[in-house]
Amino acid sequence: MGVQDLRAPRQPVRRRPPTRPAMLALRRLFVVGGAVLMTLYGGYEMYFVLNGNGPSTLGIMVLALFLLLFAWIALAFTSSLGGFISLLTRGGLGLGIRRDGPLPELSGRTALLMPTYNESPGRVMAGLLAIHESLSATGRMANFDIFILSDTTNPDVWLEEEEAFLRLRADAGGGANIFYRRRPKNTERKAGNVAEWVRRWGGAYGQMVTLDADSVMDGATLVRIVAAMERHPEVGLIQTLPVIVGGSTLFARMQQFAGRVYGPLIAHGIAWWHGSEGNYWGHNAVIRTAAFAAEAGLPELPGRKPFGGHILSHDFVEAALMRRGGWAIHMVPGLLGSYEESPPSLTDIAIRDRRWCQGNLQHAKVLPARGLHWVSRLHLLMGIGSYVTSPLWLAFLLCGILISLQARFVRPEYFGATKLLFPRWPQVDPVLAKWVFIGTMAVLLAPKLLAFVALLFNAPDRRGSGGALRAFASVLVETLLGGLVAPVAMLIQTTGVISILAGRDSGWNAQRRDDGRIPLSVVWSGYWRYTAFGLVLAAAAFVVSVALFLWMTPVLVGLLLAVPLVALTSDREAGLALRRWHLLLIPEEAAPPPVLSRVTALRREVRDMAPGDSLRRMLDTPALVEAHRRMLPPPRRPGRDPIDPALVLGLARLAEAPDLEAALRALSPGERAAVLGSEAGLDRLLALRGASA
Repeated sequence: MGVQDLRAPRQPVRRRPPTRPAMLALRRLFVVGGAVLMTLYGGYEMYFVLNGNGPSTLGIMVLALFLLLFAWIALAFTSSLGGFISLLTRGGLGLGIRRDGPLPELSGRTALLMPTYNESPGRVMAGLLAIHESLSATGRMANFDIFILSDTTNPDVWLEEEEAFLRLRADAGGGANIFYRRRPKNTERKAGNVAEWVRRWGGAYGQMVTLDADSVMDGATLVRIVAAMERHPEVGLIQTLPVIVGGSTLFARMQQFAGRVYGPLIAHGIAWWHGSEGNYWGHNAVIRTAAFAAEAGLPELPGRKPFGGHILSHDFVEAALMRRGGWAIHMVPGLLGSYEESPPSLTDIAIRDRRWCQGNLQHAKVLPARGLHWVSRLHLLMGIGSYVTSPLWLAFLLCGILISLQARFVRPEYFGATKLLFPRWPQVDPVLAKWVFIGTMAVLLAPKLLAFVALLFNAPDRRGSGGALRAFASVLVETLLGGLVAPVAMLIQTTGVISILAGRDSGWNAQRRDDGRIPLSVVWSGYWRYTAFGLVLAAAAFVVSVALFLWMTPVLVGLLLAVPLVALTSDREAGLALRRWHLLLIPEEAAPPPVLSRVTALRREVRDMAPGDSLRRMLDTPALVEAHRRMLPPPRRPGRDPIDPALVLGLARLAEAPDLEAALRALSPGERAAVLGSEAGLDRLLALRGASA
């Protein structure tokens, strides 16, 4: 798996033309060309709103921002129209994949990869056991192996992982096809974790299925997409549409409702016009191992962090490189049975988005790569735009306020530098401005309406969402709360972008997946500044004019209510109350598929140990000691491998420690992990444990 050179001349490889290229070209013309025409028309109208009697500096700035932002929502609108057509015609599959009917036979072997980083071991293994049981029920388990690829740095979680892995194998009937590997150094993070597996074991497997720690996939779905990969040797990756499930807080249930109702429309639209130039979302996808190894070796970007270094948002880049190598990348949103979870609060999603934001902004250095397909470049641009649009919306809002301030407090120049017979009256057309605003909001909200209409035509999903009336009420609730949260999310993303541009690295932390309530004091300390900003904006708008204040009300209300809004949406009881009323309901809640019912039951039984307990439990259990010893990495090769300072210092502290308790107090987490990863360190810990007994 060689590292790809992004700068070397490279001609795109084409193993076979996309299916019906003429039809695909027409679809792309409809989506992209339609978005361009809508943007030009919107800009034309906006020009006369702002500069009816000649251009001004602020007017040109607002017009430029409007064009960029309107192009963004126009592309989403035209793509959604394509998705609406696909949904009504029951598209979204292709590659000969069937939603039902007899399961196809498999000829090769496929690896299920579960990368994990300081996650709850019980939750991870519960998901894998549910997948294993679902695959076993298909009769195709012999074609699959499961790999837990640990990058865990917390030594207590590491030992819990080993114990949970042994329980998983026992619960899976011996688990001869379930394997565990922990890397001592998590170089290049998740992308490096998967790449290391490819280099060591990938040659034995025709395909690999990538999972996240919260991923669950139905066995039949796995069999169908793997069989499609085996039937189509030109395909390099097949991406499913993961449905968000398991949410309890109001925020998580909003996310899962939006993903379940609006997500299919968006995903079908993408698949409708992307064709074989699809994208990769990093999990719940099947990948041809040889294609990945040949084309997806990620280079280190030049420069310092946050833009240089290892590529954080690796999935978009891997898909682009595989497509450059001639491999088709397909999305099949019409196939159910792929699931994931949502962060439980705006705070948690903001932490995750901060990392994603840095990764997507790094794509600016990938865009000039030689040989990329233009659709792949568009994927990268859209990934960048998903975060850059937040500061653009804020700039657009502030420039609009400045125009109003200028009109109120700055004396206009009626004749300018040249002598004119008649004065040039400054004007803004309020009627035209109203219609431009209404048109913009219609384009922004139309995908939600199209998704609801598509839901009405799908009887099982309509019933599973509580019926037409409750589903419509849920759309209203999600739109209202989402609209209130949007200004706060805009400011959060804007500060993230500014922070990254200022050179601050996002780091890499495990995601919180429980639904524990956030204390009000924590919410206040994190969000009071957004309320303060809203007060300043409200005062400025009111000073200018009551009309401007009223026009900005949707933004101001969300900012002023930031603290109670975040507290409410993070609350589990509020989310469950709406569920009891059958609001924000999704079909997977109304009638859970067997694999989800099983994983829910298994995760209820999870009881992770307190920090420190896992080490003592391991040292007290000979079977766990022996298993840990078997899974230790190879010893250091003197003169060839670098010296690990944490290991040297940790062994020195163990040598001086009189007993186990003193040793544990003396070791830092990094030193504890280092000594647990060495034969000498394990022997010394066992000796100290024996002396303390």
